Amino acid sequence: MEVETETTNNVMCLLTDPEGTPLGAPMYLPQNAGPQQLQQIVNKLLSNEEKLPYAFYITDQELLVPLGTYLEKHKVSVEKVLSIVYQAQAVFRIRPVNRCSATIAGHTEAVLSVAFSPDGRQLASGSGDTTVRIWDLNTQTPMFTCTGHKNWVLCIAWSPDGKHLVSGSKAGEILCWDPQTGKPSGNPLTGHKKWITGISWEPAHLNAPCRRFVSSSKDGDARIWDVTLRKSVICLSGHTLAVTCVKWGGDGVIYTGSQDCTIKVWETTQGKLIRELKGHGHWVNSLALSTEYVLRTGAFDHTGKQYSSPEEMKKVALERYNKMKGNAPERLVSGSDDFTMFLWEPAVSKHPKTRMTGHQQLVNHVYFSPDGQWIASASFDKSVKLWNGATGKFVAAFRGHVGPVYQISWSADSRLLLSGSKDSTLKVWDIRTQKLKQDLPGHADEVFAVDWSPDGEKVASGGKDRVLKLWMG
Repeated sequence: MEVETETTNNVMCLLTDPEGTPLGAPMYLPQNAGPQQLQQIVNKLLSNEEKLPYAFYITDQELLVPLGTYLEKHKVSVEKVLSIVYQAQAVFRIRPVNRCSATIAGHTEAVLSVAFSPDGRQLASGSGDTTVRIWDLNTQTPMFTCTGHKNWVLCIAWSPDGKHLVSGSKAGEILCWDPQTGKPSGNPLTGHKKWITGISWEPAHLNAPCRRFVSSSKDGDARIWDVTLRKSVICLSGHTLAVTCVKWGGDGVIYTGSQDCTIKVWETTQGKLIRELKGHGHWVNSLALSTEYVLRTGAFDHTGKQYSSPEEMKKVALERYNKMKGNAPERLVSGSDDFTMFLWEPAVSKHPKTRMTGHQQLVNHVYFSPDGQWIASASFDKSVKLWNGATGKFVAAFRGHVGPVYQISWSADSRLLLSGSKDSTLKVWDIRTQKLKQDLPGHADEVFAVDWSPDGEKVASGGKDRVLKLWMG
């Protein structure tokens, strides 16, 4: 009889990483074992010197109780092997933002984009008033007003080493700014015939100091520019309609999404087309990479450490990239006017890994969490949806906005998600409870742009009411 009691009090469990790779063989665990005991087991099996924090998931639901309690509640049979996914958590915790710390006027037209520098020390905004503004976050006042564009500034992007800020306008010209002086470094970069839809820098782990970035345009082309040579070095042409978004991946390839329903993958030495990703039935609006957070921040992390040389920066950026990527290929998610999303592993296959359905309106913005574990999507159907970043499986819907959701941004620890909407509010969602954490009203009109600083301290938002708001914990 002894044998029987032993098995009924134990659960056969298999620990796997988010990609499904098992950590050792299945093992019997007592029913009273909870997240803490599992954490000790994982740290031991991975022979981690320091004890690292992990969260555990059973079919995308975080395990917060002992195994026995979970099995009872979910009526899971003890006969089967229980698969438990372990996921490394950020060692640091970001405080949820809950109050507006500054409302900064200055722009005379709508604020169309906001972006924190990779080290989180500076903030830039682009506006319909044709200016780019760089703000001092300590004094919360404008540092520089950058003039030179002839039309609306539609997008801005910091280089991952923080040395350059690039902006693209509705007139199709691109300007490069020195964030230390607010002055343009040379004349506008011309080549595009229509407005600029996206800008993405070459990752710092591939090249430091940062020199090259890629722009996408409504004219159907993407162009690679060199800020040192001050010109377009490669033109990526092949799309038959407007290019709506562009990303420079960690493996050195460029992804472009277009109104021609395709996503193209390019190599960057000659600009050759490597593959085409087909599947969407309508315009591709948004692309996101699983490695995006480390690509954007390069060598900078939440500690605020600064670097003396480009070599050191490149080395640290590479370590951070490799650690984030692990053994899995870089994943890409695309959101479309056809109400769907696709999850791709472009290095592995030209066919999508999963089709993600559920939105009732066009998908406007997609974004991977910094740890790559989640994908969030924002839609004109007023909802934000959460998906598993490895499998693309639907996890939860966040409802609360009463207008289309324009943009989303993650906290650096991947625990909170921010959304900005036409309904003039920002909302912060808690990934663990899958509920609204904080409602942030205050804008007088539509919120077009939101960004959470890479160091996690602040949130910036801008919109139709022409003001920039800073929010703190």
